[in-house]
Amino acid sequence: MSAIAGIYHLNNEPVPREHSLGMMKSLQKFPADDVQIWQKENIFLGCHAQWITPESIGEQLPYYDYDHQLTITADAIIDNREELFDKLQVDIAKRKTIPDSKLILLSYVKWGEQVPNQLIGDFAFMIWDEKKQKLFGARDFSGARTLYYFHKYQRFTFCTVINPLLSLPYIEKDLNEQWLAEYLAIPNMIDTVDSSLTVIKDIHQVPPSHAISVVDDKISIIKYHTLSVNEKIKYKKDQDYVDAFRNIFQDAVDSRLRTFLPVGSQLSGGLDSGAVVSFAAKTLQKKNKQLHTFSYVPENNFKDWTPKHRIADERTFINSTVQHVSNIEDHYLSFNGKSAISEIDDWLEIMEMPYKFFENSVWVKGINEQAQQRGIGILLNGARGNFSISWGPALDYYGFLLRNMRLIRLSHELQCYSTNTGISKKGRLLSVVGKKAFPFLNLLDRSQEVYQLPMLINPEFAKKTNVYSKLQEAGIDVDGFSKQNIYEIRKNHYEKEFMWNSTGTSGTNLSLRYGLWNRDPTNDIRVIRFCLSLPEEQFVKDGLDRALIRRSTEGLLPDKVRFNQRSRGIQGADWVHRMMSSWKLFIDELQQLVEDPIVSDFLNVNLLKMAISRFKERPRPDQAFDPELRVLMRSLVVYRFLKKFYSVGGDIYEKEMANSRTGSAKY
Repeated sequence: MSAIAGIYHLNNEPVPREHSLGMMKSLQKFPADDVQIWQKENIFLGCHAQWITPESIGEQLPYYDYDHQLTITADAIIDNREELFDKLQVDIAKRKTIPDSKLILLSYVKWGEQVPNQLIGDFAFMIWDEKKQKLFGARDFSGARTLYYFHKYQRFTFCTVINPLLSLPYIEKDLNEQWLAEYLAIPNMIDTVDSSLTVIKDIHQVPPSHAISVVDDKISIIKYHTLSVNEKIKYKKDQDYVDAFRNIFQDAVDSRLRTFLPVGSQLSGGLDSGAVVSFAAKTLQKKNKQLHTFSYVPENNFKDWTPKHRIADERTFINSTVQHVSNIEDHYLSFNGKSAISEIDDWLEIMEMPYKFFENSVWVKGINEQAQQRGIGILLNGARGNFSISWGPALDYYGFLLRNMRLIRLSHELQCYSTNTGISKKGRLLSVVGKKAFPFLNLLDRSQEVYQLPMLINPEFAKKTNVYSKLQEAGIDVDGFSKQNIYEIRKNHYEKEFMWNSTGTSGTNLSLRYGLWNRDPTNDIRVIRFCLSLPEEQFVKDGLDRALIRRSTEGLLPDKVRFNQRSRGIQGADWVHRMMSSWKLFIDELQQLVEDPIVSDFLNVNLLKMAISRFKERPRPDQAFDPELRVLMRSLVVYRFLKKFYSVGGDIYEKEMANSRTGSAKY
């Protein structure tokens, strides 16, 4: 909803006007409904506001509370407003006029530094407590909003994005090699395991689920919340679980529809986004508002090479959902002519750092652009549903049943699963379930192939930064959690904050660029707590994987979608197809990359040379998920970033080139 910024001089030196205005000027590239600042001697707070909720229209932000001598600047949408108003005993007649920032401030007055535990929603905020001479702030539990800071020379500065901090003369633009080492060494979509790091050496970030306090030149970073549930919910009937889920999920969806602007949603052919859309459309219809859905489909000339149990074009399932749910204006977008390589520079501008999701980069950005053109204020999605509302890995659960010798239930489940999926060979099923139950059997199967990205990081750089030891301490192997079972992966997903970080970065920066807010009801902390507290048999039942959401959407989603266990959508299957027309340019730039000293200390150049040789000629579209091909694309993203990084500030670039072993680069 806003980009926030601030400067605090801990030595009581006044904040120069040109510093505060310089930070705010750096935010001008984003659309804004209002820009305000508050400055008093050695403290400055600013807000580049985008109005999304009805209460935010005309909001004074930063806001100063004269009675309590508190000032707040906030980037927040709070979803449990009524609960907080009740606890704070706010008059019902006043509630509709109180914006979320003031609600956070009222909550701080009551609960002090415990306030983040009371808030549900997406937020990052900072409060200046004049009486205590303290700056206090926090980031929401999953890091849906970002909050960066710098602390040195008795100065503390913060901002929603990185670049405004670099406008300050005392912050140097030095590459954080530890961040880059972790980014390169982790093969999956996680950027780093240390969520306080950023790509700039002296700029840090408040990790998800953490609060920050600045007093007397000392910074305290405290984790205020860990998402774990010890007690399981037990109801008498299966239907009770469904009814309870529907109530909680409907509240989560409804609280994310609070906007005076049109509402949109991403929609695939699956259960997560389908559930979000079906619950949202029902509520919007009562308000005489229509839901706009945005769905990605491949270009018309794309030939689907994927196995028959995977679908690259989900249009038939999407259409089925649209027709069944109704109250939807649907949009199908193929973004002809766009490709992963054509979007790199724009994404680097958005992210301010390298990124790994190049396969989906075309449609993620494209849908936000299309939503902006239609005036959308809230863009819903179900991106984090896999571990919450649609949890339920059948084969892993059957392995659990076998390991615990619950053979009667296992026999019933396997029979139902075989019928639902069309897998008639029970021997094949039992073989897979056996390996789930007893993982050591995988070691005996030499035909078992492990999908693993080649090591992109230069081995010497990895040794220099000791990055592998750090990853192991965080529970990550170089193959990215592959040695853990699915239940351990789910536990890590919610307990380790670094799992959330990259999606929060992209979500925040996209929202600022396009003036809309991406919101995910499947990521509501109330929904997650409920799902974590359920018995496992509620998620796999009668041969249905993801059973809770399938049962809970009865009547809301068409059975074609609800009971589909034979095929699943696959994202990014067409990225190589889209690159075909620019393949020579792609290879040419990669060949420049491996000869450029700017990357030789960081990237595994020998590996890249072999991969370039293999893919010098245009590949087949069905090689889209070839590990070496994906590494080439990731290396190009990093290369473009490094060129851009070192081209700004010639002294830094010259210093790096002077330290290079191979001489100067050509640009």
